[in-house]
Amino acid sequence: MSTEKPLNGNNSVPHKENTDIQRWYAIYTHPRAEKLVYSRLVERDVETFLPLQKTYRQWSDRKKMIEKPLISSYLFVKVKKKQFPLVYRMMGVVKFISSEGQPVPIPQKQIDNLRLIVNSDAEIEVTGETFAKGDNVEVVTGSLTGLTGELIRVGGKKRVIVRIDRLDQNIIVTIPVTFLKKI
Repeated sequence: MSTEKPLNGNNSVPHKENTDIQRWYAIYTHPRAEKLVYSRLVERDVETFLPLQKTYRQWSDRKKMIEKPLISSYLFVKVKKKQFPLVYRMMGVVKFISSEGQPVPIPQKQIDNLRLIVNSDAEIEVTGETFAKGDNVEVVTGSLTGLTGELIRVGGKKRVIVRIDRLDQNIIVTIPVTFLKKI
């Protein structure tokens, strides 16, 4: 039992959240405005992450490799709470992803997982579908080494699902089962 008394004289210890800590937050943008918002935020020295996926786009006269946002209308910013107004006022930003009216921080590990995925040559699929919980796994071989997620089985293929908290989005990556270990 502690014999220390709170400085304010009552029985509760005052709790002050540190607003000087930079954390990752997801922001929702207007449709097809992710790259523009990203550029504007970078110009204002805001640490920003826009996961992009390379894909082929077919037109009637040609086929071209393009980079499109991995998760439509979302990007991530690493800011202090006092920087929220700067981000929110940026043209193209609709809102911070929040819970009970407060922006919700995204864990660093989930940002790291996204970076691993977009820098790999893995087959990627994004879905909002919910899955039953399975074994937690870590990739131990290949370009996605260090990625952690949940093992699922879809159409006979072994796949790893990476959940992004508060976005109701899942990223599904096809990975040979020999590249995985259970954690």
